[in-house]
Amino acid sequence: MNPIEQALVWLNDPLNWTNPGGVLDRLGEHLVISAVAVALGCLVAWPIGLWLGHIGRGGGLVVLIANLTLAIPTIALLTILPLTFLGFGQPPVIIALAVFAVPPLLANAYTGVRQVDPETRDAARGMGLSGGQLLRRVELPLAVPFLAAGFRTAAVQVVATAALASFVNGGGLGQIISAGFGLGISVGGGQILAGGVLIALLALLVELLLAFVERVVTPRPLRRTRTAARADQRAADAVTGR
Repeated sequence: MNPIEQALVWLNDPLNWTNPGGVLDRLGEHLVISAVAVALGCLVAWPIGLWLGHIGRGGGLVVLIANLTLAIPTIALLTILPLTFLGFGQPPVIIALAVFAVPPLLANAYTGVRQVDPETRDAARGMGLSGGQLLRRVELPLAVPFLAAGFRTAAVQVVATAALASFVNGGGLGQIISAGFGLGISVGGGQILAGGVLIALLALLVELLLAFVERVVTPRPLRRTRTAARADQRAADAVTGR
């Protein structure tokens, strides 16, 4: 059988799903790792991004932090962190993925607050709102669509990258691929392909689910504005060759 046929046979075997260390176990590990990593990234990135956006400063700092975290390869962190007190397993994976999740979360939080209409801020201040009240009652609600967009981007990236957890025995669907390589391409090729398909499908499912959530939390008048902005950005990227 070719690898595609082997993958179909492997996926259609109920034991590969229900046995200890099977697909269901690995899927649960993958989701837990990804969810904790994104949550940790939110705890770090959102307060910083919202506050910097509120005070109207630190745009350069946001770009610097985003670039620095993007410049650090996740595989490098997964190589270094297990040699620290974290050891092997899920903790270093979660930390590495959280670092990977910070750039979109931070950038969108900052942008969401800065996009608030200045006249809206002035009106809120005229009503006697303090700085903290302005952030909580006006800027934060209006920034929710941007927070959702950043969360969507970070979650999809983390889910896809969590496959690397298998390098440090961190669990997840990547273990299926690693086990297939351990068997050799001729024997485990189907398992390798099946693992890759499962990760891709999971990332696609997360993308679709969070795209729906983003649309729900975005007020209807803002949907057309954001759609037009995305179209302009894609056109600009096409011109610049990105």
